[in-house]
Amino acid sequence: MKVITWNCNMAFRKKASKILAFKPDILIVQECEHIDKITFYDALPQPTSAIWYGENVNKGLGIFSFNEYKLRKCRNHYAAFKTIAPIEIISNTYNIMLFGIWANNPTDPDGQYVTQVWKAIHHYNRQLKGKQTLLAGVFNSNAIWDRKSRIGNHSDVVKKLAKKGIKSCYHHHHSQVHGQEAHPTFFLYKHADKPYHLDYCFASSDLTDTLVNVEIGQHNEWYPYSDHVPIIIEFDGPK
Repeated sequence: MKVITWNCNMAFRKKASKILAFKPDILIVQECEHIDKITFYDALPQPTSAIWYGENVNKGLGIFSFNEYKLRKCRNHYAAFKTIAPIEIISNTYNIMLFGIWANNPTDPDGQYVTQVWKAIHHYNRQLKGKQTLLAGVFNSNAIWDRKSRIGNHSDVVKKLAKKGIKSCYHHHHSQVHGQEAHPTFFLYKHADKPYHLDYCFASSDLTDTLVNVEIGQHNEWYPYSDHVPIIIEFDGPK
């Protein structure tokens, strides 16, 4: 199973063929326009399932599945978290609880970025069972910005998920430390000299045990399309 998360920096319909060339099974797209605005054709294959969340039809969270994978909305989506969405991935070999994430809620006075993830993993605590679980998308956070005086920073999120056996695929596969990532996923104003790691795919241990590869896009390939590069995660199937 190949999972890709990418913040497309809007106008996904004009850039979709670029990311779909990597043939994802599950694609999570931040800053994606409403599905009704996207026309699928031979070079832009029709997804098996497509789900969208957001308030602005030009800029929301789109989740797409292809091949034998199907998506199903969970009825308990808590609207206060806006674009953090619980979704079931169903196939012959998987029944995964996916949380598609675009942590961006400027109306929350407690914090619009990682605070949203912190609140969400507590709200959905029972669904984070520690098996066949994915949290993928833009967390808009990094350990370099941790505030010790604030509960719910990036490291708090990492520790909370770790207690359930859920960890970052990138950090696990490439033996990286949070806050010291060798591969950035975001470039401020698309500038190569302003790199940050803000995008993640966390997975339960039964999935990380089957990791085949985790690839981070290169700035020189992706900056014409977005200030973010994709994360491409490949699993070999459940053990």
